[in-house]
Amino acid sequence: MHADTRVVHIRVPVPDSTPLSVPLYQTSSFAFDDPDPLADGLNRPDGPFAYSRFANPTVRALEETVAELEGGAAAIATGSGMGAVSLLLHSLLRAGDHVIAQHSLYGGTHAALRKLADRNGLTVTFVSGHDPEEVRAAITPRTRMLYLETVANPTGHVSDLPALAPIARAAGIVTVVDNTFATPLLCRPLEHGADVVLHSVTKFLGGHSDVTGGIVVFADDARYREVWAEAVEFGATPDPFAAWLTLRGLQTLPLRIARHTENVARVAGFLAGHPAVDRVLWTGDPEHPSHAIAAAFVRGFAAPFCFDLAGGYEAGLRFQKGVRVIRLAPSLGGTQTLILHPASSSHRQLDAAALRAASIGPGTIRIAVGIEHPDDLIADLDQALSAA
Repeated sequence: MHADTRVVHIRVPVPDSTPLSVPLYQTSSFAFDDPDPLADGLNRPDGPFAYSRFANPTVRALEETVAELEGGAAAIATGSGMGAVSLLLHSLLRAGDHVIAQHSLYGGTHAALRKLADRNGLTVTFVSGHDPEEVRAAITPRTRMLYLETVANPTGHVSDLPALAPIARAAGIVTVVDNTFATPLLCRPLEHGADVVLHSVTKFLGGHSDVTGGIVVFADDARYREVWAEAVEFGATPDPFAAWLTLRGLQTLPLRIARHTENVARVAGFLAGHPAVDRVLWTGDPEHPSHAIAAAFVRGFAAPFCFDLAGGYEAGLRFQKGVRVIRLAPSLGGTQTLILHPASSSHRQLDAAALRAASIGPGTIRIAVGIEHPDDLIADLDQALSAA
């Protein structure tokens, strides 16, 4: 064989033992000796690996791991959290359909619903998420989806999923829950009646601020196969390296969540007693509107929460410039503590009425507490609040 050919056709060793680390299959395609299995791999999700837009071994390892953590039948990984949201909305909804969603939603999800309403004639009714009768009254013959977040971004609002999901199921409505903030360690929504669960794996599942990705977990195989066909056509596929990074991060998820949860209790307690802070919205506080609901079915209190500065919008802008250890950055769920001012960033597309409905004020600050020493975080917050 000529050198020109040999260097192109590198032999791939097939080990007779199992590697401890999941191999990274950074390939777009897989070769076959027979055309029949190739065709099979391009036509169903559980066929042979043929083309990485359809399936990839590294990505499959991530999908199976998260599906098992959530107690689901199967999962589809996507290139981002919003990729997971968009895949579900476009796959399960049609023009003229009706969606019931909680008021307090991630700004990107809120924007996606609004654009679908503008372009496709979708109608959306926003509800508090804790009143079963409000949801029952909102149902119409065209209602197809109930969309909730386990722990809302950024207010910590917790919808009463165990009370709302049976109402949706009785009406033939799909219940979708964004479980990003809680993670499967603190809540498994499928156990409480959800049909579909999604995550931005960019956040806690990846856990190191080095990957962008999303994932959708399905309670039943039939809906998984329906959405998989759409995912292949939409091109929602993640890169195998992103899946590999997420798998590496997942191995420390229990350790990280334990430290996040310990730190947030210390930080929230400090902020609650600071004169520059008007209000702290953390679900672990017995005074939080969702505390009783969260305590009933969420196993702990998620790290991201928000607080309101007494000085309002301008104080929020000054506070962001004053931190030294804590970082001003979008996203959350990594090892570092991050802050964000929703009114000027993540929720800037919402009008004043929508902001009020979501409990976001002009001086609201979202803080995602990391795994640093809590004394260092408290000292940094103290000096930044004094300057705000």
